[in-house]
Amino acid sequence: MKSIAAIASGPGQPLTIEEIEVMPPREGEVLIEIAATGVCHTDAVMLDGLNAKASFPTILGHEGAGRVIECGPQVKSVAVGDSVIPLYGSECRECAHCTSQRTNLCWSIRHTRDLGVMPDGSSRFMLGREPINHFMGTSTFSRYTVVPEISLAKIRPDAPLDKVCLLGCGVTTGVGAVLNDASVRPGDSVAVFGLGTVGLSAIQGARIAGALKIIAVDINPGKEAIARKMGATHFVNPNAIDQRVVEYIADLTSGGVDTSIECTGVLSVMRDSVEACHVGWGTCVLTGVEASGQEVSIPPVWVRYGRTVKGSYFGGVRGRSELPRYVDMYMNGLIEIDALISHELSIKDVNMAFDLMRSGESTRSVMHFE
Repeated sequence: MKSIAAIASGPGQPLTIEEIEVMPPREGEVLIEIAATGVCHTDAVMLDGLNAKASFPTILGHEGAGRVIECGPQVKSVAVGDSVIPLYGSECRECAHCTSQRTNLCWSIRHTRDLGVMPDGSSRFMLGREPINHFMGTSTFSRYTVVPEISLAKIRPDAPLDKVCLLGCGVTTGVGAVLNDASVRPGDSVAVFGLGTVGLSAIQGARIAGALKIIAVDINPGKEAIARKMGATHFVNPNAIDQRVVEYIADLTSGGVDTSIECTGVLSVMRDSVEACHVGWGTCVLTGVEASGQEVSIPPVWVRYGRTVKGSYFGGVRGRSELPRYVDMYMNGLIEIDALISHELSIKDVNMAFDLMRSGESTRSVMHFE
């Protein structure tokens, strides 16, 4: 099948729009037509050569939604015509991780996913005679893509795909990090560092959880209005105050927040988000994606004196089992997505979408193939 796709040929190079050939799905695989896809910071980490596992040429994109076109042999959980969201985190329901019920991580196909191929070790994308790598097992920057069945969430048919595509990464990561990994309680104080889609969604999660003080932190003053729309009660620009941001937050909260959510991937911000937590019980949840090989250091006494540092992967959400509930939350008006979409573009404008994200001009760009 012919497909229009945005090809990343190498780190730091502009994406090119090409017509590729998409091979039929094999056993346990599903062919999807992508209706819309977001552009995420994690795509930029790959494109900028900051991911040590980068394999080029590749088709980026992991925040999409579409409909099933064809099912390979042995596919049972989805059928032609179903609305689906591809998942960069699989859920096989059989591995030690899945059966433990302690994590949403599933390692069953992680190795081949990270190599840029399907579980059988081959690609379904061809540009001329050259195979093109998959990205995060999803490759939503192609109008047609092939995804393992265990990496698909079947969702309700009336959900608008050009909106719920953002549940494929950013919105779910932010909301879920608060509701699942941070365990925010009514009346708590929460600080959110970095107000991209993940951070703004974390603010929503804090609002849903009943937090009393929700402090939005970003160096871009233009983020304040939408942060307050999502539920922030306070906004602070670290560059516009005459003290360290952790001191400002401590003064505002009588010692520090109950929970901080870090959404930038910047090491200095990670450190601040840990320090901003209250001694004795404060919890910091890291969601930002750092460059490969980077490490953050903190004084061990911060942890010894009761602070907790945790990570969150896809907001702790089991994609196949639990993502449909997040779609329901959106459809019922509990989660806001529409206001997070600042730009709607054609796939042909993919490089513009990355420029808008890097400059901070966009909250989220959603691309279409029409």
